[in-house]
Amino acid sequence: MQALPYAVPAAAALAYLNGRHAFTYDWSLLSSLISGSVSGALSQKRDDLNLFNILESHARSSRRDHTWIMFEGRSWSYAEAHSIVLKYGTWLKERGVEKNEVVAMDFWNSELFIWVWFGLWSIGAKPAFINYNLTGKPLLHTIKTSTARLVLVDENGRGKFTNDVMTEHGLVARPGDAGMPEGRQAKFEYEDEPEPLSSSPKQKVESQIQEAAGNSQPQSRKLEIIFFDQGLENYIQSLDPVRQPDSVRQGQKLPDMAMLIYTSGTTGLPKPAVVSWSKAYVGGKFISGFLNLKRDDIVHTSMPLYHSAASVLGLGAVLCAGVTMCLSKKFSHKTFWTEVRASKATVIHYVGETCRYLLAAPKSPLDKEHNVRLAWGNGLRPDVWEPFKQRFGIPTIVELYGATEGPGALFNRSTNTFSTGAIGRNGTLAELVLGRNLEVVRLDPESGSTEPVRDAKTGLCQVTEWSEPGELLHKLDPADINAKFQGYFGNSKATNSKVLRDVRKKGDAYFRTGDMMKRDQDGRWFFVDRLGDTFRWKSENVSTAEVSDVIGKHDAIEEAAVYGVLVPRHDGRAGCVAATLKDNQAPHAQTLKSLADHVSKNLPRFAVPLFLRVTKEMHKTGTNKYQKHVFQKDGILVDQIEQTGDVLFWLKDGTYERFTAKDLQNVEGGGVKL
Repeated sequence: MQALPYAVPAAAALAYLNGRHAFTYDWSLLSSLISGSVSGALSQKRDDLNLFNILESHARSSRRDHTWIMFEGRSWSYAEAHSIVLKYGTWLKERGVEKNEVVAMDFWNSELFIWVWFGLWSIGAKPAFINYNLTGKPLLHTIKTSTARLVLVDENGRGKFTNDVMTEHGLVARPGDAGMPEGRQAKFEYEDEPEPLSSSPKQKVESQIQEAAGNSQPQSRKLEIIFFDQGLENYIQSLDPVRQPDSVRQGQKLPDMAMLIYTSGTTGLPKPAVVSWSKAYVGGKFISGFLNLKRDDIVHTSMPLYHSAASVLGLGAVLCAGVTMCLSKKFSHKTFWTEVRASKATVIHYVGETCRYLLAAPKSPLDKEHNVRLAWGNGLRPDVWEPFKQRFGIPTIVELYGATEGPGALFNRSTNTFSTGAIGRNGTLAELVLGRNLEVVRLDPESGSTEPVRDAKTGLCQVTEWSEPGELLHKLDPADINAKFQGYFGNSKATNSKVLRDVRKKGDAYFRTGDMMKRDQDGRWFFVDRLGDTFRWKSENVSTAEVSDVIGKHDAIEEAAVYGVLVPRHDGRAGCVAATLKDNQAPHAQTLKSLADHVSKNLPRFAVPLFLRVTKEMHKTGTNKYQKHVFQKDGILVDQIEQTGDVLFWLKDGTYERFTAKDLQNVEGGGVKL
């Protein structure tokens, strides 16, 4: 049969239009979003938003024997997990936990984390995930701000809750229950806290809701801590799997709190972010669709479950798709690929600098011996992106941008180099639908202020041009902020600080991300810097992200964090790099000269780091994000830096040389002009 004369040109035209406007890409993005949103709305109408119900539906379906969780060589099907979760719910009811009560969890990654989490949901309670890296004041702060009276801790965390530690931070030991085995329970009272505003479970729930809205400040005086050991786990497993009635899980709306997840605390004490049922339910449905998870997919994560990326978007998406999660206790580049191969994982999850660590590990003939078709997460830096894909033979990267407390996110599925390094991508249709909820507003580059520039006549914010950096904002309903942004639990001041008014028109409202972004005319979004990370030097703004990308491409650099430091008798802040060298090698003269040449060649003169701090170990959060403030507080104070075992260098005569106490005296005395 003869081909139609117009078929070839028509196909070419369609291909061109699709390439120009990204219709097929947008269809995947928008259809996943619409499907998730519709599912959430229908679930709210049925009054079954609690994700325990999804676990139960799988356990009662043809998927009942399909593996849900894999951990350290063991696996549990959906039906097995459902039964265990009910047993944990039964035990929690024995401990007096009631509907809507907040219970704090301090657990490392394990199946136990999941049983406790879903056990709480099965009885209508709300988990508060505690970062297991926290100790002392930050740990007690997170527990206190959760308003929990009950804290559940695995064996790894026992040493953080000794009587001496608790007494040091204002708690007084009380006698435990006579029926509890010695060493499994501890009880305390807050020494300086007022009596709770309410004591009955119902009043407590109402108080918590009021507090979340900023209307009151309830605090529980009593604190009970239960440590999980094998004996307790065996006891719980011996219980009958009693299913609580639907009523304990009902009465929830999409904006209502599903759990508390804390901010990373990189610049201060962690804040409890309210994670709504909308994020948990719609987010899980959307991610499962956008990643195109299939019935035989196995998703591997070694990221901590206390973080929303691994829990809400990771395990939540796996649950919504009815597939399998392979969980690792903790990330290690030495065991990562071994676990991925053993589990036959098809999707891997990363956060922060995870991919950089994997790329920095010694090469192996087995680098491409795996079943991985896709890597997804957030924080994959542009300088790592393509080398990571090529070395490990991973065809697709799905990068996302968002915050636990934020009302929206950006997504980029990248299968070629067009969107390499972009944190988000929208085609023409997606921009019409989603772009209207986003704005990038101009900041004043001269003043260095973190407040947006406003029009002198209208008082409204100035919107940036294409590819011009500015702060990313998400549109909110000014009459109902809580619909999209639930804020920080019990902290109305912090919540209100994230809302910006009168942006495009009088009376409107937007969520401040605190991140500098730029977008281009091809629909790509690029991260520029965290607001406040950019510093001024020589009357120019220096982007720490830009400098980090350049330095990270030098062969000797393992990791690098860039920040500004105050220099005596100089205006602004000079650039400083805290870096670890590959194989922890000593900073030889040849390496220092090569690094100086590299940054001088690839950066504007004002952005070239004048100081280099060589360190053995980077300070970072549990999700592999750098804590630059730890280095920044030392500035260029040589004695303080060397007490930590680090060495400081400065750019002099075309290379980095050792910076000494005498050099600092010369700078302070005005004898040196940088």
